[in-house]
Amino acid sequence: MPSMHETQPTQAEARQGSGQAWPEPKATALLVLADGTVLEGFGFGASGQAVGEVCFNTAMTGYEEILTDPSYAGQIITFTFPHVGNVGTNEEDIETVNMAATPGARGVILHTGITAPSSYRATRHLDAWLKARGVIGLGGVDTRALTSLIRVSGMPNAVIAHEPSGRFDLDALKRQAREWPGLVGMDLVPTVTCAQRFGWDETPWQWDKGYGRQERAGFHVVAIDYGIKRNILRQLAGQGCKVTVVPATTSAAEIIALAPDGVFLSNGPGDPAATGEYAVPVIRDIIEQAIPTFGICLGHQMLGIAVGARTVKMHQGHHGANHPVKEIATGKVEITSMNHGFAIDGASLPDNVVETHVSLFDGSNCGIALAQRPVFSVQNHPEASPGPRDSHYLFRRFTEMMLKTMHKAASA
Repeated sequence: MPSMHETQPTQAEARQGSGQAWPEPKATALLVLADGTVLEGFGFGASGQAVGEVCFNTAMTGYEEILTDPSYAGQIITFTFPHVGNVGTNEEDIETVNMAATPGARGVILHTGITAPSSYRATRHLDAWLKARGVIGLGGVDTRALTSLIRVSGMPNAVIAHEPSGRFDLDALKRQAREWPGLVGMDLVPTVTCAQRFGWDETPWQWDKGYGRQERAGFHVVAIDYGIKRNILRQLAGQGCKVTVVPATTSAAEIIALAPDGVFLSNGPGDPAATGEYAVPVIRDIIEQAIPTFGICLGHQMLGIAVGARTVKMHQGHHGANHPVKEIATGKVEITSMNHGFAIDGASLPDNVVETHVSLFDGSNCGIALAQRPVFSVQNHPEASPGPRDSHYLFRRFTEMMLKTMHKAASA
């Protein structure tokens, strides 16, 4: 028997001595950037390939909500937090309104392999959930290096591909990534909006109770669906609103005929200028009717266009749950959830529009309000609760605005 001081051969040395060789790991998934850069790793989730814009998200929780947010249509998400999937998935945290649809991220990139779920709420492993939803996954990638590349060079177009055999047509993938036109000028709302009008009465989740139902509505809100999230609808219902959701192409006349007390402009994917070709005239007509209006994300951007501002493509965008936003009037700083690659150019705002919120990361515009109309909007997602409730007051502000308008009309 060897003593404790004698060196034992390693397993690799033992294999080498016996003539056996370690099998070389084979890449089963790739990320191919438009400039020809190729990142190799192991695949999970669905097999196949998808093209999109690569962004990074710095959130440490909420990956299921992020992956099902319709605003991520056309994008491939790189999570900077390494341990994604460790609480599994469930059917309560999905943000897509249509549970049978799969709008949201086209692919997901992780540093570390998915561990077995450890949560009493988990009903499925993230890998199985991604397979079921048709979302392609790539793991084993240096996500810090990829994030650094995006910060320096901007969000690249790319193809994410997963083939368990490890056989890829690399030239075809490079050509596909290179030829994809990108999100500028792309209207993706038709891929995520609802097909027909419907009502919503589900209220926010409560501990040990789940979701409730709105039974005593004090306001009627028409929500224009550019890719709306379930939790936005829940927050509206929780504030006493009967909500009617309408498709993105619904005319102003149809919306006004529903006699709303307020109109909500939802979040969504793509270029606001492209969607604005048909959405902005509708928003302008609603503003002219002095109907209280509240917009979030894409709705905020298109409201900006409607009042005379312009939007710009951002270098790396804002994607995460730790974005500090300052409300200019009060000086209050809110920790917010962000998900956008376009923004209103604050310098282009006309004199009758007040800038209400700004990002403390880069000074970009995060909120506007009209001086002579009951209309306001924000860039961040107050319903996502990263603060956790720092921005919930915006939904109360909307209902207070509707109540004030109703009282004004009653006394006229």
